[in-house]
Amino acid sequence: MLGFNEAQIREQLSSAVALRPQIEQLVDQLLERGIDNVLLVGSGGTYAQAWPYEYLARRFSKLPIRAVISRELIESGDAWLGENTLAVFMSVSGTTEDVLLAIDYVKSQGATTVSFTGVPESPIAQKVDHTLSSAPKTWPFDPQLLLLVGRIMNVRGEFPGYESLADELTALPDAVIDAAKAAEEQASAFAEAHKDTDYHFLIGGGPLWGFTYLYSMCILEEMQWLRTTRVNSAEFFHGSLELLEEDTSVIIFQGEDETRPLTDRAEAFAKRISKDVNVFDTRNYELKGFSPENRALIAPIVLDAVMGRVSKHLERVRDHSLDLRRYYRVMDY
Repeated sequence: MLGFNEAQIREQLSSAVALRPQIEQLVDQLLERGIDNVLLVGSGGTYAQAWPYEYLARRFSKLPIRAVISRELIESGDAWLGENTLAVFMSVSGTTEDVLLAIDYVKSQGATTVSFTGVPESPIAQKVDHTLSSAPKTWPFDPQLLLLVGRIMNVRGEFPGYESLADELTALPDAVIDAAKAAEEQASAFAEAHKDTDYHFLIGGGPLWGFTYLYSMCILEEMQWLRTTRVNSAEFFHGSLELLEEDTSVIIFQGEDETRPLTDRAEAFAKRISKDVNVFDTRNYELKGFSPENRALIAPIVLDAVMGRVSKHLERVRDHSLDLRRYYRVMDY
């Protein structure tokens, strides 16, 4: 498979899942000491990656758990931020400037800081109170966030399904790799059909809204310099649908959670207007080892792997490296 390093993917996911004992021990200690709010702090992709876990917490927990943009947090502050705050940071490289500044800020307010990164000697890892390191270049951070937020809610008596979820995550590397392989044909066909497409309209909802935002902004825009519109399926009928035309490329991310009917509704309408609607649905993948309720929770991880295949084929057909940037970390701003 084009640009597919199975051994690396397996190592990264396995190392993330293997953090379970450390995460549980840390969560138990912090809750016993007294934590009354959690900030999941990121920039770009790591900010978007925190959204499913804010969404999960909103459904089940009375503890404030929120995703926040690192630089905005510094400028705006947060009424909950203080000595009983747990601030969680994620960074592949461990060098993201906005995240480094946000760590300094929350620590100045007394917060306890934790980082997830694959570079334990990195500046971010060195700045925080607790570093939980996985294999180099580990991505995505969803397994760690699932374990962290899930454990917090479980200890509080709000998420009885945690043990089942955490146990099933041991099957994650195989499930994700199998899904990526199963998606190869669709990924290649999509890329071939959209070699010259310069605009895509993306729809996703619930726990997949964060991934929709991420794939639109961080992959298609940042890595391929393509124009996009992204909209939450629950909001689709409140403005963005007016952009659809017969030849609009529509990409729909579909999961197995309670918001599926909202995305079904958007899909049905999109297909009435456009002849170019592509649906990437986690139901199409076996995900061996996962129960129905936990399939819904790992949907962002599965689609990250599936769309990773699309990205590799877009890179090929468009002759545009995923590593090429014009401005990000190239110019001063």
